Amino acid sequence: MKRLLPYPLLSSGLLAMWLLLNEPFTPGNLLLGLLVALGLPRLVASLRPPAGPMQRPLVLIRLILRVGAAVIRSAIEVARGVFRARRHAPRGRFVQVPLELRDEHALAALLMITAVIPGTVWSELAPDRSALLLHVFDLDDEAEFITSFKALYEHPLKEIFE
Repeated sequence: MKRLLPYPLLSSGLLAMWLLLNEPFTPGNLLLGLLVALGLPRLVASLRPPAGPMQRPLVLIRLILRVGAAVIRSAIEVARGVFRARRHAPRGRFVQVPLELRDEHALAALLMITAVIPGTVWSELAPDRSALLLHVFDLDDEAEFITSFKALYEHPLKEIFE
């Protein structure tokens, strides 16, 4: 069964999307959808990275809750910064954060975390993965931001993936 359907969730999602996008529902559309749903996962299987080594699931749960709280807190801070921009312009700047993470899955997770938090933008990763360049919407103390960023996000990811 695994040989015929290596990624059953991906295949069922592709079939459902194909049928939703190609109306009306006809036997021909169903057949084409089945071909896409069964063939495409096999074609791109070599592009799929191997599963990452995940350890310490409780740390992962705490990290998810921490990121959720950071999203809400940052959204409020960015909204305040936008509303008071005429009186007090935001001090946006680029910050270079030295990284200890090397695992590609952990770096991808850090990218997603940075992308969802309002006010931070992942700008560049050093070719040797030793530093990350972020743009921060409003920044008072660069050293404090770096220390906080590493403690809140990098260290838990390091515990989970390395």
